[in-house]
Amino acid sequence: MSEPPHAAAALTYDPSRDEAPRVVAAGRGYVAERIVALARAHDVPIHSDPDLAAALAALGADELIPPELYGAVAAVLAFVASVDARAAAKWSQKTG
Repeated sequence: MSEPPHAAAALTYDPSRDEAPRVVAAGRGYVAERIVALARAHDVPIHSDPDLAAALAALGADELIPPELYGAVAAVLAFVASVDARAAAKWSQKTG
């Protein structure tokens, strides 16, 4: 079993509403464990980056990520896009 996270964050991004991704949940310790557990329970992709998680956990909920984190968060969004693309391909193979 993997080590519990020291920090975790959940992000959302709606380009029609926001100029940058937004933190919807963030925390350390028990809160981080709950964020990860809820993500797993709802099949939300999880990307492990302890330094980024710590930086995001320092932000408050509903805050836009600051420009200095754009590069790191872009890598997370690319990871999520690749997970979504793989899931869509599997789904189309099953239904096609």
